[in-house]
Amino acid sequence: MDGEVFVLPGGSKPHNRIALNLATALDGYLQDKGCELYMADVKVQASQTSTYHYPDLVVTCDRRDQNSNQFVQHSCLIIEVLSPSTEAYDRGSKFACYRKLETLQEYVLIESTAINVECFQRNAEGFWVLHPYEAGVTITLESIGFSLAIDTLYRQVRFDETAIASDGEAVN
Repeated sequence: MDGEVFVLPGGSKPHNRIALNLATALDGYLQDKGCELYMADVKVQASQTSTYHYPDLVVTCDRRDQNSNQFVQHSCLIIEVLSPSTEAYDRGSKFACYRKLETLQEYVLIESTAINVECFQRNAEGFWVLHPYEAGVTITLESIGFSLAIDTLYRQVRFDETAIASDGEAVN
């Protein structure tokens, strides 16, 4: 970031499964919509001079992004599957950078340790409005007109049965 290299740990199996489930559903849905979906290794840049980020999923429906095979600059939807080690950054500095994208309409944060999704949608006045989703509901992504049952998003995801108490002791 800004010329400094950071080591990030690999993702967990729940993180990977959630991203795969959503990418599979989105890929089929977007097939004939003129939009492109990319995963994990595609750079997103908020401006010509800003830092690159690598979201878990990014959707662009902007023709200007077809001119580059290296990065996306005009995304409408960015999705991050949260990991304990990156959650604060995804919610804070990274989201602040993404908000600079004039074309970005939705930023979605998906928990990988419990069933919980937060969808931030930019309203007509340019303010970001939070739409939280929990187990048993359907998630709606307005930017691309897509809906998905949260149970489908978390299909085959197994959470750790052991949690760590505040004193560091494992509890079941």
